[in-house]
Amino acid sequence: MRITRVLGAALLTLGLAAWPAAADSTPSPSASDDSSAPTSAGTSFRTAAEFEQGQQATAGASTGDYLYWSFPADAGQRPTVKATVKLPDAHTAQTWQLDVYDGLRRRQACQYGAQTRTAAQGATTVDLSCTLRTVRAWSETWANDPLPGTYYLRLTAVNLATADLGLPVTTEVRVDSKDVGGSAAVDGSLAKPLVPGIAVTSGSQDDDKDASTSAVLSSIEPDDGWSSGWWSDRWVWTALGGVLAALAGVGGYALTRGSGRPSRVPPGA
Repeated sequence: MRITRVLGAALLTLGLAAWPAAADSTPSPSASDDSSAPTSAGTSFRTAAEFEQGQQATAGASTGDYLYWSFPADAGQRPTVKATVKLPDAHTAQTWQLDVYDGLRRRQACQYGAQTRTAAQGATTVDLSCTLRTVRAWSETWANDPLPGTYYLRLTAVNLATADLGLPVTTEVRVDSKDVGGSAAVDGSLAKPLVPGIAVTSGSQDDDKDASTSAVLSSIEPDDGWSSGWWSDRWVWTALGGVLAALAGVGGYALTRGSGRPSRVPPGA
């Protein structure tokens, strides 16, 4: 009975500890209100249109334009960017490309997805997607790992035929993230997220407050704020491992200790 109670308590602890990890593996909550999503795109990094994850941003443009958007991504998230380009009725074959850059404007490689696609002549739409690597809370200075902060999208057509330049198109972009959880946790965190203007506003220049305020180019952040980077469900699994090791030791002792102290009476006495 004692061993049964111990094993039952261990299984209960395992279920309670596994619950937050299962929650972390689900996609992050998405914004349900698209009314605040931008209906136009920027033409450079500095003028990129800001939108939240879960929103669908739209823009009308012409083939040959460079379209820019920006969105926030926090540590532990694995963003997936999707873009749809609605093409005019008459056009030649067009190749569209979706590029993603982090807060340092470093181009980030896609873990998987169709980042570049060619629309055949007469095609009405072309769909692009890019799933980034998991955003890390901290990284070495020489590494190209995704870090928390603002991310930029650039959508454009490449190697266009002269006849297709200036044709009207309609674009839609959307970003959703999956919370990876403690499996992607690292020891360390950035002092500040990589958002435009953070280096200026974090300084202590009291004489130039107006200039510091105007230097902020990004006003978006995750719904629950930027994470500190030190907490993850890896702490839960570490504590659970210690508890299970202690229970295994107690159970092993209970199984091997026998019925008590052996008798000192010699056999046959």
